Amino acid sequence: MCGILAVLGCIDNTQAKRSRIIELSRRLRHRGPDWSGLHCYEDCYLAHERLAIIDPTSGDQPLYNENKTIVVTVNGEIYNHKVLREKLKSHKFHTGSDCEVIAHLYEEYGEEIIDMLDGMFAFVLLDTRDKSFIAARDAIGVIPLYIGWGVDGSVWFASEMKALSDDCEQFMAFPPGHIYSSKQGGLRRWYNPPWYSEQVPSTPYDPLVLRNAFEKKKKFQAVIKRLMTDVPFGVLLSGGLDSSLVAAVALRHLEQSEAAQWGSQLHTFCIGLKGSPDLKAGREVADYLGTRHHEFQFTVQDGIDAIEEVIYHIETYDVTTIRASTPMFLMSRKIKSLGVKMVLSGEGSDEILGGYLYFHKAPNKKEFHEETCRKIKALHQFDCLRANKSTSAWGVEARVPFLDKEFLNVAMSIDPEWKMIKPDLGRIEKWVLRNAFDDEERPYLPKHILYRQKEQFSDGVGYSWIDGLKDHANKHVSDTMLSNASFVFPDNTPLTKEAYYYRTIFEKFFPKSAARATVPGGPSIACSTAKAVEWDATWSKNLDPSGRAALGVHVAAYEEEIKAAAKVGSDSVDSLPKNGLEENITGAV
Repeated sequence: MCGILAVLGCIDNTQAKRSRIIELSRRLRHRGPDWSGLHCYEDCYLAHERLAIIDPTSGDQPLYNENKTIVVTVNGEIYNHKVLREKLKSHKFHTGSDCEVIAHLYEEYGEEIIDMLDGMFAFVLLDTRDKSFIAARDAIGVIPLYIGWGVDGSVWFASEMKALSDDCEQFMAFPPGHIYSSKQGGLRRWYNPPWYSEQVPSTPYDPLVLRNAFEKKKKFQAVIKRLMTDVPFGVLLSGGLDSSLVAAVALRHLEQSEAAQWGSQLHTFCIGLKGSPDLKAGREVADYLGTRHHEFQFTVQDGIDAIEEVIYHIETYDVTTIRASTPMFLMSRKIKSLGVKMVLSGEGSDEILGGYLYFHKAPNKKEFHEETCRKIKALHQFDCLRANKSTSAWGVEARVPFLDKEFLNVAMSIDPEWKMIKPDLGRIEKWVLRNAFDDEERPYLPKHILYRQKEQFSDGVGYSWIDGLKDHANKHVSDTMLSNASFVFPDNTPLTKEAYYYRTIFEKFFPKSAARATVPGGPSIACSTAKAVEWDATWSKNLDPSGRAALGVHVAAYEEEIKAAAKVGSDSVDSLPKNGLEENITGAV
């Protein structure tokens, strides 16, 4: 993962301004500790902090076309760069970097190049021939990007808010799937897949098509293409369905590859409190697959001690994001200490396939599908933000196969009737994915792992983690403080002591109103959107992003709330469908 900063059209182009740009870019150096670069052209600056993954020896940035009239600073990976180079045979490339192709593509095709890129990316490109520029962000927002405006009329772009918040009058998160063009005067959406309209699809479910999109079919290969690397890598393995499938598919490819640069034994990583569900499940899957597994244990106090640093890095006060980011942040530090720079992770599957436990209560396939669309569109504010910033805080890059554009198109074209959770038919959450990889002849995973109930990452690392956070917040936030929260924080007012505690830390680092506006709000149950809370009357009485708040669905649901919910109306918790799974559950990303 790299860090980028671009300032275009600033009035001041003195040495002092250059020094200021270098100072601000340094705030991103955790993302790219391997090298720093800066290109200055008149009143435009493009800076880069590099994490060397592809072509470590010659791929320093910014990157250029042949005569250096086009300059680009990029954070990301372009998985189809070799295919794209074939379209550019008249061009001379100076590096082996996958990102250099962007400069040459622009020279050949202009602004309409974004949809040609298969990868995760955020970049700013300056065309010095007419001093025009573009900035773009990948389809789902796997890679972070912010845009800001200075009082002098300058336009700013940065990988993280901390690099521009002090110098911009206004700023916001750059929307995923969009391009900013100085020629056309603003933002426009370049990513327009069929599912974006939220119309209910009708393609029949074909398990082999879904499996091939994730694993084998040359056009897709969601996992395999993400093994493109010139440095050591591994897989984050919680023992849940998604991370286990990523590990299983990656391992099969390594075993069949004759040129496994880093050996055929895959490294896997897991973190949790002592005795946590994820540690047990991760070890079980690792033993089954035969990976070289690394377990990291942390204590509740370890996590609490890291909270301020976590919030500084992930730049949010969202409760569930902070809960899940903290163990991921701690694990990333351990991973980097082992010399690993890149990991695969399982984010995205739950949003695409309706894997969160609250989907048990979706009233019909239309609402089910619309909720998955809403969840995918918001990923850049939640799981993508967590996965990227928690790992990049320590110079580790996280890649997410489930958010591959082609896999997403296949999965979102399935008639959502097949995704609906139907216990009477033996269909639990994400049944379409489980069934697609349920291979009797050559199993990817043991049955009980393949069909294990969903566990959110912040729960799977150990239930006492969230309980400990709540206890800590209760000690630092008084009843009076919470009762006056609407006066202290009139925008996106925190409703719990835990939320209040995180908000005070966030405001210390990012005091501007524009910063707090980058964080979404609204009620949530077990990671739902606000709209889905309407699916069950009991949920409005128990708003909490933990999966255990899905009363009557999660087998380790909050016991006190279950008793209380049983008294709410005719739709009691006893009437909710049970999934019949064993009590020893784990899962997660």
